[in-house]
Parts: sequence; structure tokens; C-alpha cells
Amino acid sequence: MLDFRTDTFLAVCDTMNFTEAARRLHITQPAVSQHIHFFEKEYDVKLFSYCNKQLYLTQEGEILRKRLMTMKNDQLAIMNEIRNESHKMESLSIGVTMTIGEYAIVDKIADFLISHPEINLHIHYGNTTQLLTLLDEGRINLALVEGNYPKENYEHKNYSTEEYIAVCARDHTFKEKFPETMQELVKERLLVREPGSGTRNILEELLLARGMGIKDFLHYTEVENMHTIIGLLKRDCGISFMYKIAVADELKNGTLKEIRLSDFKMQHAFDFIWEKGSIYTEKYIGICEELLKKENIIY
Repeated sequence: MLDFRTDTFLAVCDTMNFTEAARRLHITQPAVSQHIHFFEKEYDVKLFSYCNKQLYLTQEGEILRKRLMTMKNDQLAIMNEIRNESHKMESLSIGVTMTIGEYAIVDKIADFLISHPEINLHIHYGNTTQLLTLLDEGRINLALVEGNYPKENYEHKNYSTEEYIAVCARDHTFKEKFPETMQELVKERLLVREPGSGTRNILEELLLARGMGIKDFLHYTEVENMHTIIGLLKRDCGISFMYKIAVADELKNGTLKEIRLSDFKMQHAFDFIWEKGSIYTEKYIGICEELLKKENIIY
């Protein structure tokens, strides 16, 4: 099992400061240096380097950080598994983004619970950035995310591929002629999710590819809840970009409409992700496949 020097190394990785790591761990700075030197001698590599008085991880140090984080989180999972076995129960923590949790997975989670009454399921809501942090810290086992994430750092399995569209109220009147391109939307009020949201991240990348940004819109409003954005759209308070699945009912009943643009048409993946190299990978793949059973898919 991992020892105290692992905590020291990860604390230095987190703070990039030997003094701060020592303060956090309630040990001396020489002890921190000694622990780091142990790893460097053990692996015969340099783990940190200084540049302009700033501490940086080397490439070898980054590899060790990723592997030790995975091992530490697996160790927590093992402890929970043993503890749960003694109480004859099983627990599973899944993180979902707001859009997925509210519009894309409820029926599948319900079927999973009915099939597995022995499992205590914890569902955590957060934006993509928050869920990646929870996963890295070992506080959740799996995450189901929208938006972009560093795929090289995680195992992943596709859940679905969804249309990403521009949308407004049925009777919305545009500031100028009906827009044909994204650039022609900048005089509209943009309703957008908070920084860190997968839905926003995709929009920012789409705009960046066109030499644009959210601040190019004459007015924009940040909202941390998709239900609120949809409510504001229905009251004709602006336009927005989101996954079509989130407004499927509103598009069907005609309260909202898609803004069709000549330079914008895209789909994006919803992915299950978990820590790369986890000893629980086979188990997580099985859970993902069960949640992906075709008879459970309801849109």
C-alpha cells in the first residue's frame, strides 16, 4: 500500500511549493525535501525543476503524479469495498453534468436501481470541470460528462452523441434580418452557462474557431442552471446554444425553435469516464454497458 511519502509528493504537486506542502502536512520542509529525494532516487529521475524561481513538474514527475493519484484513489475504493462487504452492501458514486442528469439518464438510472437493489447509489451533480476534480480526488467512481476533457488522462466509453444547436423563443424577433451565420447573432442577448460547464466550453471553442468570443455579444447573461436558461428562452429573453435533448419537448410543442445557421451544425459526445489504469476498469465497463442497454434508452 502507499506510504506517507506519497502524500508528500502529491502535496508538492498540488501546491508547487515545498514550504506550503510542509505546512499543509504538518511536517518540516527538510522532511518534504527528503521524501521527494527518496522518489527521485527510487526512480532515478528528476521529478521537479525550477525556472525563474518557479517550481515545475518534469514529464517524469507528471507520469508519477498521475499513477500515484490513481493508486491512491483505488486504495480508497478498496477500503470502501471491504467496509461495504462487512455490511453486506455495495456503494457506487457517479457524477453527471446538469444537462445529462436532468435530460438524458434518469430512466436508465431508474432501471439500474430496480435491477440492483443491493447498491447504494450516490449521484453527484456538477459541471464538467467540477466532475473532473471529484474524479481526480477519488470522491466519485465514474463521471458522465459533456463537453471536452483531456482524453489521454482517462478511460472512456461513449454514452451517446447529441446534436448541439442554437435556439430561441418561437416568436423571437431578431435585431436585424434573420441570421444566417454565427457572426450575425452578436447583437442578440446570449444566455450562457457558467465557466467550467461543458455546454459553455463547446460554445467557446466554436466561437474561437471563428475568431469570436462570448464577449463579442452585445449582451450576455450567465446562468448556472439549464432549467432557468430554458425558462428565460421561453420568455424571449435572448438566444442560447445547447444540446437539443435539453429542449426536445419545447421544440416539439413549438414554444422554442432552432436557429438554423449556414456555418454551424455539430454533434458532440456524452462520455463515461474514469481514472486511467484503475484496477476497477473491468467493473466500470460492466456498469457502463448495463446503463447503455438499448431497451433502456428513452429520449
